Amino acid sequence: MDTGVILAVVVVNAVIGFFQEHRAEHAIRALARLSAPQARVVRDGEETMLPAAALVPGDILMFESGSILAADVRLIEAVRLTVDESLLTGESQGTDKHTHPIPGLNLSPGDRRNMGFMGCTVQSGRGVGVVVATARNTLLGGIADSMRAALPPPTPLQSKMTRFSNQIAVGVVGLAVLTLGVGIALGQGWTEMFLVAVALAVSAVPEGLPIAVTATLAIGIRRMARQHAIIRRLPAAETLGSTTVIGSDKTGTLTLNAMTVRALWTPAGHYAVSGEGYNPEGEIHFQGAPVDLSQHPALTWLLRIGALASEAHHLLDETTGQYRIQGDPTEVALLVLARKGGMPPQGLRMTAPQLAILPFESEQRLMATRNRWDDAAVVLVKGAPEVVLPRCIGAIDPSGATTPIDREAALVTAHNLAGAGHRILALAYRPDLTSTTLDAEELAGLTLAGLVGIEDPPRPEAIAAVKQCRQAGIRVLMLTGDHGATAAAIAHRVGIVDRQDARVIDGAMLAEMDDDALDAALTGGANLFARVSPQDKFRIVDRFVAQGEVVAVTGDGVNDAPALKRAHIGIAMGKGGTDVAREAADMVIVDDNFATIVGAVREGRIVFDNIRKVTFFLVSSGVGEILTIIAALALLLPLPFLPAQLLWLNLVTNGFQDLALAFEPGEKGVERRPSLGLKAPILDRVLLWRLLWVGLTLAAGTLGLFAWSLAQGGSLAQAQTMALTVMVLFQLVHAFNCRSETISAFSMNPTGNRVLFFSVAVGMLAQIAVVYWPPLQTVFRTEALTAWQWLMATGVALSLVGVVELDKLMRRRWLRRGD
Repeated sequence: MDTGVILAVVVVNAVIGFFQEHRAEHAIRALARLSAPQARVVRDGEETMLPAAALVPGDILMFESGSILAADVRLIEAVRLTVDESLLTGESQGTDKHTHPIPGLNLSPGDRRNMGFMGCTVQSGRGVGVVVATARNTLLGGIADSMRAALPPPTPLQSKMTRFSNQIAVGVVGLAVLTLGVGIALGQGWTEMFLVAVALAVSAVPEGLPIAVTATLAIGIRRMARQHAIIRRLPAAETLGSTTVIGSDKTGTLTLNAMTVRALWTPAGHYAVSGEGYNPEGEIHFQGAPVDLSQHPALTWLLRIGALASEAHHLLDETTGQYRIQGDPTEVALLVLARKGGMPPQGLRMTAPQLAILPFESEQRLMATRNRWDDAAVVLVKGAPEVVLPRCIGAIDPSGATTPIDREAALVTAHNLAGAGHRILALAYRPDLTSTTLDAEELAGLTLAGLVGIEDPPRPEAIAAVKQCRQAGIRVLMLTGDHGATAAAIAHRVGIVDRQDARVIDGAMLAEMDDDALDAALTGGANLFARVSPQDKFRIVDRFVAQGEVVAVTGDGVNDAPALKRAHIGIAMGKGGTDVAREAADMVIVDDNFATIVGAVREGRIVFDNIRKVTFFLVSSGVGEILTIIAALALLLPLPFLPAQLLWLNLVTNGFQDLALAFEPGEKGVERRPSLGLKAPILDRVLLWRLLWVGLTLAAGTLGLFAWSLAQGGSLAQAQTMALTVMVLFQLVHAFNCRSETISAFSMNPTGNRVLFFSVAVGMLAQIAVVYWPPLQTVFRTEALTAWQWLMATGVALSLVGVVELDKLMRRRWLRRGD
């Protein structure tokens, strides 16, 4: 029987270990799939196609829309070039590229706009670059090396169970040796005392604990899956419950990853826009009331410009009822704004079709279109306020007339909106009667319609989730590749920082910090990190691990993979995440929602609580058996249990109840309890005291009935049967005591764990079979008991309820005094 259990545990651990050892290789193979298999290269003056592996520094690489960059390059030509660098920066917004030198050191990938990086996809335009790094020397290759070097720390459960197992091993060996020596010194025979020592060891070791812990983790994994959290590594089910620090991405995790117009300004005043994301449900409000466009001429022009000066599309899919988007997310946000204002973009584009377009380029920081307007034409412009406003000579006043522009007031307004975390665009127009083409140098004499403030709004549920984390003592950090002002605004709104002007540490500042300085910043409460590189994120996680924190970190891009692997639990996004991130992670969030993490934290705490319950149940039962045997030895009584009977207690009877306790639902308020972290033991001081009282009660009751049976003239076999039966009944009753550490068993919902009732019934039937069925009587050397003996055993076993209830009452009073 022992052999089968040990074999099962070894097989389970071997399977888990196999998958742990190969996770890094899976992630690295996923990284390899990101590189382009072929590259268009100019070598020796001739254009040719070469395998990406054949590139060398100095080659001239050519690429266009849809290309995957095959190496890191320094751009020497960029024509309207936009590159998706989300796998490195985590930001969904494409990066506009140029060829100009950029001053500064230790710039983040998102700020190195004159570079292209291997694995990134060209969104639009075309470019040429000189290869400066290939393969493992690229930024992407560095991430792969970091993943190889990143060793995940042992999980809190692994650390605690290792300490606990070592303590049990030392205690069991010491107890067995001491008992053997004392018995021999008292004149007992070697053979008899060796059997006693073996019996003690069998009683003390909770053989069923590994299987019970594995079952508890598996049940937790199933519960988390129902809440859209997929656990990829078994111990991670508990790790979340011990988490003390969560480092989260911004885009898509704390925010909706859907650009939304939130604020408008025209010379008439400020406007607020309701609604979230790309759904056009929402309204434009002025002074708290929905606007009437006929009373707001500047706003009308602003909506027109946003819808017409655009290459994006926002269309309703009739089959699904969902809106499909195509193009730049910022332009899509302006199309949604037009719909909210009652101006469908399709209708506007039919009445004012584009005649020419000047696409956005990072150097000019604006875009313009020339559109038909009645029998003439109009030029529509949108771009950065500091670029568009100097080209304006007028603005639309509330009456609809054009008046001289107050540039200073407009710039101050733009600055204030940007300070709130918005991306600001200025929209302007001018009649155009003669030209047929557009040139940025000729865009002057414009009339300002207004300013637009756009943001990626925070998820409403993320705000509540961050609040729950803080109440539970879990520290939440933002680790983002976005700009500091935007990060600070979102962090303030979701509750990560208390002030919008909170300290922001960016990648350049991190590069100047040694480990001591970074440790000081982390312990000093720095929760906001912007423009961070993959190495920065990894380093932050590493320092928290070194400080003894239990770290969970979220990520969806390739840039997150090293940090995901280094953390105690890496959390990847299921919808927007890359294969690399998912392979490196311990858990995948199916709905990309930070609130799901908080739900998983609650389930993780329930898992740990149930492991404590199972452990306490098994160990306290073992202590009762040990004290019973020691007391019998001290009183010079025969052994109350045979080794086979002890195996029956530990592997069969206990085996039903410990697994049933793994199904316990969570107790009220578990998510608000302070995090236990790494230092909390499996059994704390309070439970150890309770364990002692339980053990003494079990020993006194069992040995008392054993001695009584012998005194009544019963046989040794019948007395041992009596001892075995009362111990089984003790443990069946004790299972209900273990449902909660503080709540009375009489207050627990009786139907909250039906598996426990079933297991107790099975255990009872099994014991009846051992007592009365001849084949089992022969195996376990038992004899039939009378109804009176069963009644006495039941009464003694129920005394344990009173002992534990008294201890729970004292603990509840102590906790209330502590509050």
